[in-house]
Amino acid sequence: MPSSLFTPLKIGTLTLPNRILMAPLTRCRAEADHVPGDLMATYYSQRASAGLIIAEATMAMEGNSAFWMEPGIYSAAQVAGWKKTTDAVHAAGGRIFLQIWHGGRACHPLLNGGAQPVAPSAIAIVGDEVHTPEGKKPYVTPRELRDDEIPGIIAGFKRAAQNAVAAGFDGVEVHGANGYLLDEFLRDGSNKRSGPYGGSIENRARLMLEVIAAVSEVWGSDRVGLRISPVNSYNSMIDSDPVGLTSWLVKRLNDFNLAYLHMMRGDFFRQQKGDVMTPAREHFKGVIIGNMGYTPSEAISAVEEGKIDAVAFGTGFLANPDLPARIAVKAPLNAPKAATFYSPGPEGYTDYPAMQAA
Repeated sequence: MPSSLFTPLKIGTLTLPNRILMAPLTRCRAEADHVPGDLMATYYSQRASAGLIIAEATMAMEGNSAFWMEPGIYSAAQVAGWKKTTDAVHAAGGRIFLQIWHGGRACHPLLNGGAQPVAPSAIAIVGDEVHTPEGKKPYVTPRELRDDEIPGIIAGFKRAAQNAVAAGFDGVEVHGANGYLLDEFLRDGSNKRSGPYGGSIENRARLMLEVIAAVSEVWGSDRVGLRISPVNSYNSMIDSDPVGLTSWLVKRLNDFNLAYLHMMRGDFFRQQKGDVMTPAREHFKGVIIGNMGYTPSEAISAVEEGKIDAVAFGTGFLANPDLPARIAVKAPLNAPKAATFYSPGPEGYTDYPAMQAA
């Protein structure tokens, strides 16, 4: 009897051969001008046995860098660079979505030609620093976006979705998690504005839903996923009622025929609590991907019990390019090397060994 993780899963019009997905992982290996290169193509193609690869957070529009060397999808050179990755993944038998993203208040002037970052409200990330060409620096206070600027943000995501088609991806994931722009609008700890994009849950979710609608015009909603993190405090995020927020949002998401909902189940820093997975399962009618700290055995149980439909592994896939094969035979896993998560070059990136043949 095969493990629940090795039964096929239909997401929209795609059928995944297994339920072991690769989570989006920022690795800071893009080349000059945020262009993906050959090294990134090697990295992703090594992991093509994933049921689905969700590629790392990628700038939907120019001037919103939060990680210095992260990739973009707004220029012709970036589209051509990503085509190397999608071609390599497809040649290896894999499937790959692109996560499109706006860094919001996590961006920094030193990464963006001196431009002040934007956010729903003029509230800075505190207690952390960002890597810049001048070393680690504190985050700056963002500028509050004007209502009349928001259509430009939505249009930027739509163009990114169009560019992802040209780059050969199988779909896109809208990044609505981890304290970046769409999440900043969604949660009441970072959104203190008034007007049509602030106040009620309906207003705070408006931008995220408008982005999903715009991206779905390009792909069809069944090739669009959404990632959320209702209780994660990363990037100084908090919400007064994450469970209520989750319940409202997932009901509203049923208006779309999304490929999946990708949920981070907890808090990186274990400061905030709340069971957001149960209301998501209760109210969302589509595929739910669980993420954050699942062991293989826990992932098997969660899928078998119907709590989720698939699991996205982060550092497990980072360190084990053949993760599905290892899980299948209960082989030991390589340990991830945290010191090379964001460093340049192949070390700790494309040099993790596969299992030795018996």
